[in-house]
Amino acid sequence: SCRGTFEALASSLVTGINHAMARLVDIWDSIGIMEEQRIERMQTVKKYIEDLLTDMITEEESLRHRIKTSIITTRKQLETLCLELSVEPYKVEEDLTVLQLEKNLRCHLEALQKEKTERLRELNDLRQQDEELCVTLCATPYYIPSGSMPSRTQLQELQEHIKKLSEEKESRVKVFSGLRKDIRRLMDEMGHEPETSLERESVCPDTDIFLLTHENIQALKLLLSQLEVKKESLVSARDKLKDRAISLWNRLSCPEEEAKEFEQEALTTLSDDIRRWQCVVDHLEVLQRAKLEEVIDKARQELVVWWNKCMFGPEQKEPFNAYFCDDNYTEELLNLHDSELLKVKEFYKVARPLLENLEKWEKNWALFQDFERKAADPNRFSNRGGALLKESKDRAKVQKLLPKLEEELKARVDTWETEQGCTFLMKGQSVMEYISRQWEEYRSQKDKEKNERMSKKADSTLFKTPSKRPHGPGSSGMTPNKIKKTPNQLSLRTTTMSSSASSVSSTFLCVPGKPPLSAKVKPPLPSLVHSVCDPPCLILPCYIA
Repeated sequence: SCRGTFEALASSLVTGINHAMARLVDIWDSIGIMEEQRIERMQTVKKYIEDLLTDMITEEESLRHRIKTSIITTRKQLETLCLELSVEPYKVEEDLTVLQLEKNLRCHLEALQKEKTERLRELNDLRQQDEELCVTLCATPYYIPSGSMPSRTQLQELQEHIKKLSEEKESRVKVFSGLRKDIRRLMDEMGHEPETSLERESVCPDTDIFLLTHENIQALKLLLSQLEVKKESLVSARDKLKDRAISLWNRLSCPEEEAKEFEQEALTTLSDDIRRWQCVVDHLEVLQRAKLEEVIDKARQELVVWWNKCMFGPEQKEPFNAYFCDDNYTEELLNLHDSELLKVKEFYKVARPLLENLEKWEKNWALFQDFERKAADPNRFSNRGGALLKESKDRAKVQKLLPKLEEELKARVDTWETEQGCTFLMKGQSVMEYISRQWEEYRSQKDKEKNERMSKKADSTLFKTPSKRPHGPGSSGMTPNKIKKTPNQLSLRTTTMSSSASSVSSTFLCVPGKPPLSAKVKPPLPSLVHSVCDPPCLILPCYIA
């Protein structure tokens, strides 16, 4: 029926528009409007109707959007309320229109909000009753987290709790014996002797001397409360002393024999236990004052290790004056060192990848310098088993690796400085400045060594004239194995000596810049083939049987 009504209205609307257009055409005819103007006016009418319908559609779309938004919001609120109230989630009926769904959700939300308000009001009333009874009876209030929504079960439990407190209030006589028993127990646990008349009467075996009045019952409850607070205070003091003793024992690394105090069970009363732990703490504090300097020195040693790991220079160490200036060994000084250690360790944690790269560069730089020192040592030619060849390969590997490491370091340092907003210092200098200085010192040392060699060579030339060594009788049948010489490389010559007794292979290593061995060896060995080296070579025979 609704659909038929809708179609009838739509048909009526179309008919109405057609009648209106016909009337407009009649009016235009009577006025005498031309065809082109009629078309323009028809387009204007069409646009007007379309705009009107578009506005209406927009308004209806907006309404639909608001309804859908309301549904989403209401559903979220319902989910939250269901969780707060601990009720089953609301199940939406099927085949509902958007409008019906929104209405159902809204009505259910209002019902849950009303229930929430009622629960909160009931909770406030019950809490007020509970607090009043607890103040009267010195009882513990029923715990419901503040700001949370109580469930029906919690409210029921709270009602039961209040009922019990009410019954307890009505039976004060029964409470009396329990209070006396509790008071006596607390006094025994603490080692507390009765001081006031109320305390003496509460532990007296004669019950007739104690009047069962409301004031006396409250006085006993108050006394019990005071004794409980005192016990908590004594327990807290005992635990603090024990924790202090354990801390001192661990810091001082005391022998295991002294740990027996920690294994003993608690004494009969709290007072005796506190006195025992106080004696232990006093003893350990005396030991600490005697060893405080040693403990702080250990902390300083550890700090130096971490400074070195972080490659700190003097400028980075000096701000911590407690290390350099303060010799007053106190716990405050120890705490300062512990704080500085934490700070340095945190820096190492952040800069660890970069520091590891720097350590790798320094290790290879040390290898490079070691290879350079070996290259200048003539004694290295006396090796056997191919050590020279291995050394040459290792040296080439290090020389190739150093530039790569320096490029990688530069990139890492730039990244680190950009992220941290400060300069990364290595032993008080920027990383690239430190590396550049190492290379400058290396070149200066090489130039110095070169000048010294040239000076010695000049002095040697003034006093000695190199001469050729004579050929031995058996030299005519020997042919040297020639090896091509390259700059800064050794000149290697091999000859073979024959004799009636044995065959010996002889290897000669020529080091540029050294005087010939013939100037020092007399008489010359037979069957040695000498060669001309420019500059003169030091010929070192190395015989291999």
